[in-house]
Amino acid sequence: MKRLCKIFLSGLFCFAFSGTLHALDKVDFIVSGRDKGSVAAREVDGVTYVDVQKTARKFGTGIELFAQSKQAKVSTKGFYAILTAPLAEIIVNAHSKTLSAPVRIEGSKMMVPVEFFLLPQFQQAVDKYISFNNGTFHIERRFDLEFSGTQKNPRDTLLVFASPKKVSYRTEQPNKHTVLVTFQNVVLKRDLHLKTRTDFIASMDVRQGRNGEAVLKVILGKNAKDWSVTEIEGRMLVFRAGAQKAPPVLEASSPVVVKPEPAAVSAEEKPVKGPSLANEKPSVLLEGDDDIPEMTAVESKPAVIKPEQPAPAPKPTPVIKTEPNPLAVRSAHKKMRIMVDPGHGGKDPGAVRSRYREKDWNLDVAKELARLLKKGGFEVKMTREDDTFIALSERSKKSNQFKADLFVSIHTNASKNRNANGFQVYFRSEKATDKEAAEVAALENEAMQYEEVHYNFVDALLQSMAKNEYINESSKLAGYVRNAVYKQPGIGIAVNQNTSVRQANFYVLKGVNSPAILVEMGYISSNKDRARLANGTVRDRTAKGIYNGIVNYAKKEGWID
Repeated sequence: MKRLCKIFLSGLFCFAFSGTLHALDKVDFIVSGRDKGSVAAREVDGVTYVDVQKTARKFGTGIELFAQSKQAKVSTKGFYAILTAPLAEIIVNAHSKTLSAPVRIEGSKMMVPVEFFLLPQFQQAVDKYISFNNGTFHIERRFDLEFSGTQKNPRDTLLVFASPKKVSYRTEQPNKHTVLVTFQNVVLKRDLHLKTRTDFIASMDVRQGRNGEAVLKVILGKNAKDWSVTEIEGRMLVFRAGAQKAPPVLEASSPVVVKPEPAAVSAEEKPVKGPSLANEKPSVLLEGDDDIPEMTAVESKPAVIKPEQPAPAPKPTPVIKTEPNPLAVRSAHKKMRIMVDPGHGGKDPGAVRSRYREKDWNLDVAKELARLLKKGGFEVKMTREDDTFIALSERSKKSNQFKADLFVSIHTNASKNRNANGFQVYFRSEKATDKEAAEVAALENEAMQYEEVHYNFVDALLQSMAKNEYINESSKLAGYVRNAVYKQPGIGIAVNQNTSVRQANFYVLKGVNSPAILVEMGYISSNKDRARLANGTVRDRTAKGIYNGIVNYAKKEGWID
């Protein structure tokens, strides 16, 4: 009976707050003229909503849904967005933006207005032109050369191409029936095969080739005695074939479509502290997108990309707080800045065996490492310099406030398996290298039990955004440190060259706005490693090995000679 009441109340709630709903429908996808399926859609108060998860996947972007907080993260290289139901405000690349209608939750689906996928930032990130009309997404390559149509006359036949820029080209005639025109440094809107069947041009075929070239192949008709390529008004290229030599004459109604420039980011966008993602342009394909087959007709009206119109809306309440972990915007500085983080501390002892506590060894090695780094000319800070408890989120916050170029967290490992031993170095990844790496991360993350402040989902999401940006550099840094410790004499702790660099989801590395590694000096649970690390000289030599690895990385990256 209780369950029936819950269902009834839930339905009543949805009815009361849903607005004017229409029957569940679908939105279609047309990619370069081909039908690529559809996704669930719904119209509410004149606004078309689509299933954000399935639509994002159609565009080849990452999508994460978080049911409890009613939020989603859509991301790809150079782009991330945070959507929160039931708000119209979203976060796009660290800027606040307001949609014309709020994000919605309907059952197990998050629904978002289609305008989200028309944002200029999204189109640039997926490297496509996207328009929406008549319940259909139209998707094209980000082209700068378009076949606009043919013009047939008694005296000649014209093939018209349009481009917003000056296009270089070269021509050749391999035989008397065939002409090749190679357009250079262009992206063709669409591969096309067209049978014109005139006395001057029998057929044409134009396709995107390699190295930014597009090739037009023309099969001449029986009466074609002369052909030419002419540039007109700096925005059209006309291939003409006729009975005799003559300039091309375009009729006033000849179709000309020039690609509009993408709309600029609105000045009304409000900056929100967040990571600066690399501005890369990946080649992202839609689901099922493949080579375009030959076509036998030219579309009469190419899709027009309309620039985004800012929606009038009252000043929204910010979705994302800047605390507890604002991600710093890096400023230029000459010396490499390094944040050294002694793991655990204060009421959090870390792993304990007999009279030995991990937090003490971590602090000792971190102090020696900081001393060596300062002596070596680096700018250095420590998250703690004594036996003080520092929350995990505060450690990354300190690093970002320092605008550190590297973050190095010092720890000592532990395991139920007494045979486990050896030096290891980790960099952060959502997925662990193996079961053992996952267990190590779980052990270190237990420090969160000592934290008295709990942050909401958005703060945790902000902390996770930088991971992909720095994962490659973190991996490189981990390799340099591993190699240097391996070569450092007098440590006596095993360094397996094949398994000592690992990935795992360490909370302390989340949100650090720089390459970041976590060093496990050895196992306090191993009799051999514990005996070595209990020796102050061995700890100093471990710090020296870590220092040498950082120096080697800094040299490779051009920070020092």
